[in-house]
Amino acid sequence: METIINKSILNKLYREIKKYDEIVIARHVGPDPDAIASQIALRDSILLTFPKKNVYAVGAGVAKFKSYGNLNHPNYEELTKPLLIVLDVPNMSRIDGIDNLNYDNIIKIDHHPKEDIEAIVEWIDEKKSSTCQMITEFILNTRLKLNQKIAENLFLGMVSDSERFSLKNTTYETFDTVHALLKQSGIDFTSLYDILYTRPFSEYKFIAHITNNLVIDENKMGYIKISDEDLKKFNVDVATPSNLINNYNFIEELLVWTFITEDVKNKQYKISIRSRGPIINKIANNYNGGGHKFACGSRLKTMEEVDALIKDLSDACHEYENQKLQEKEN
Repeated sequence: METIINKSILNKLYREIKKYDEIVIARHVGPDPDAIASQIALRDSILLTFPKKNVYAVGAGVAKFKSYGNLNHPNYEELTKPLLIVLDVPNMSRIDGIDNLNYDNIIKIDHHPKEDIEAIVEWIDEKKSSTCQMITEFILNTRLKLNQKIAENLFLGMVSDSERFSLKNTTYETFDTVHALLKQSGIDFTSLYDILYTRPFSEYKFIAHITNNLVIDENKMGYIKISDEDLKKFNVDVATPSNLINNYNFIEELLVWTFITEDVKNKQYKISIRSRGPIINKIANNYNGGGHKFACGSRLKTMEEVDALIKDLSDACHEYENQKLQEKEN
């Protein structure tokens, strides 16, 4: 079976990029490796292809992702209506680092369900494992250029967002894309796993804390509330829990699980949710969030909202189990 590439969309994206001398590339707040890697890889590929363009990757930096490359924020007042490229984010409210940016047009590349971002050209495909898979296909099927560092970032993003190709978003097309990338770049991909999975011992102690304190109710719904004091005790940051949540994907007593992390700086709770059956993104949409059917998140202001979300997720597990039981009886 051969991977089907929509070259018409890719060519439209390429033509828009070619038209602009100034380009700002943004992604979602609280980035994961896929968001950071796709953003930096696309910026570097555009610069490699068009050295005279001014291309910027913006948003808050994350120390643990510094090996992917540096972000570069322009003075927005000095830009003349640049092109804005948004990656790995479905809604305007979650785009990081574009306050006060007077952009001309938006183009969008994303593997989340479409929400409120309206772009002049958009490529949305929920069947893709990651935005890095999409950027890889974009580069390999247009005149955009590739080098070793760009290829390494793209590989890391695909590995991370598919949890080493073990999640439901992995398809034969994912492997086709990885094969094409490795064949063209020749990168030493096995050594890259250290970047994603080598952790300080304090983080493993934090994993043990999560495991020991995860509450699992009678509906197979699991949750943990992580306080700012917990983060300080284990010397981890507010982004760490969301980067660990896929570790719990194969616990048979869990259908849905969520990590609720106190974010003191932003006066909110950062919510990460995963599922092995019930559809959860529709629930997250009701709580200032969204994402994929089985992997999503939200940001809430009060513990009352958090508790309501936990109840709704637990109810979804109960309904899912009842539906399975009815199907079995029929």
